[in-house]
Amino acid sequence: MQYFVNQTIGVIIPTFNRVNLLSRALDSVYAQTLTPDAVLVVDDGSSDGTREFIRHNYPDVIYLYQSNSGVSAARNSGIKNSTCTWLAFLDSDDEWLPQKLELQFAALQQNPGYSLVHSDEIWIRRGVRVNQRDKYQKRGGYIFDRCLPLCAISPSSVLMSRQLLLEMDGFDESMPACEDYDLWLKVCCRYPVLYIDQPLLRKYGGHQDQLSTTHWGIDRFRVQALDKLLNSTALTPEQSQMSKAMLIQKCQILSDGASKRGNAESVEYYRRLMRKYSDNQQEA
Repeated sequence: MQYFVNQTIGVIIPTFNRVNLLSRALDSVYAQTLTPDAVLVVDDGSSDGTREFIRHNYPDVIYLYQSNSGVSAARNSGIKNSTCTWLAFLDSDDEWLPQKLELQFAALQQNPGYSLVHSDEIWIRRGVRVNQRDKYQKRGGYIFDRCLPLCAISPSSVLMSRQLLLEMDGFDESMPACEDYDLWLKVCCRYPVLYIDQPLLRKYGGHQDQLSTTHWGIDRFRVQALDKLLNSTALTPEQSQMSKAMLIQKCQILSDGASKRGNAESVEYYRRLMRKYSDNQQEA
């Protein structure tokens, strides 16, 4: 298709003190049946010899260093420093299966109205494959409603247009976690997405430096994202109602938890948000 003439693919790998895992991630990129045009590793202030490791073992990698600023800033740095038309993210503790980029690029060629494609994934926890629960089942199309409870798209599974990322202002660097949940809400309230119903990556978990294990009450950040989205002008009336209902539900759970811990300040904060959006729902 003429639309895809001279289109290029870039891979962005953010990393922080994971030199022992980088080979697995990078080797999976270089084993792709469709070779990417550029591979960027964004080092978020590592002190474990990542720079030397990359330069010695992967001289073709574009290595970018920044002082420790978080995964969102690292991904955004990759977006800023890439000139490729399509961008794929790979967390440094994950790995792709060999046909990942080829199958996704082909899907985009066959559906030129789309700007994002994602896929199913294999979950590995502490070296053992685990089955996903139904609530994590991925979908394509207009999936905004499925993005509300939890993160419905894995960053390591996407191939998406750089133009779309710029339109969405990239990842929110103010969020220490759930920055991907925030981005998918912004994308999926506007656009449909493609989905390839087969695993194209292995996603590894259970290690201590995962954001989901280093931050308690991960729904705190989802509430932050929902509150921000509801204060934008992006939502339809139906999307707004669904978002308010989800925010109220999450706030209730967080308020109950804070009450059990005797955290009166958090209880009041979440109850105030609940009142705000309950009143808005009644007015609507």
